[in-house]
Amino acid sequence: MNIELSARQQKIIDIVRMNGPITGEQIAEQLHLTRATLRPDLSILTMAGFLEARPRVGYYYAGKKTEQIFGDEIRKYLVKDYKSVPVVIEEQTSVYDAIVTMFLEDVGSLFVVKGEGTLVGIVSRKDLLKVAIGQRESKDVPVTLAMTRMPNLIYVELEDSLYQAAKKLIDFQIDTLPVVKVLRDSKELKVVGRITKTTITKVFVELGTNREI
Repeated sequence: MNIELSARQQKIIDIVRMNGPITGEQIAEQLHLTRATLRPDLSILTMAGFLEARPRVGYYYAGKKTEQIFGDEIRKYLVKDYKSVPVVIEEQTSVYDAIVTMFLEDVGSLFVVKGEGTLVGIVSRKDLLKVAIGQRESKDVPVTLAMTRMPNLIYVELEDSLYQAAKKLIDFQIDTLPVVKVLRDSKELKVVGRITKTTITKVFVELGTNREI
């Protein structure tokens, strides 16, 4: 994904690439503008990673492609700031009740927990469908027989980046990730949120909408 630059910002980058290190005053002179007029553009280009500024020396071209800069930016977004409320069921829940919960909550996966929210499994729409079309009565089948258990669960932690979450969603071809807090004493996982493909899509739209460069 490319970051769009204004014509003037692109000219500034070209000047710095060809003449760096170069001062702000020298850049302004080449563009026939005042230093004050260029200050916002120079600040944006520096913060975005296109340029580097060194006191009493001037501006250098950072050498980053826009794709690299976007990658750096998305890695700054953390799971803890974008997680949504998890939809959980107890491990004694029946497959029938799990299907009802999934329908009412309009989600593709449910997190199965015990006690105070300790993660024990994940059950997807496909898992429930397999049981529902079988011979057994879904009200008599516990969800634990349909779910995926540890250690086969894919999850993210609060301090992980959204990039890491997105990569796991793609690599493992899943729609939802539980966000967990690792209980250090027991090494159990407590569910504290969820990240979905919709979450990632919303962040990408936000980036595209809010960025001015």
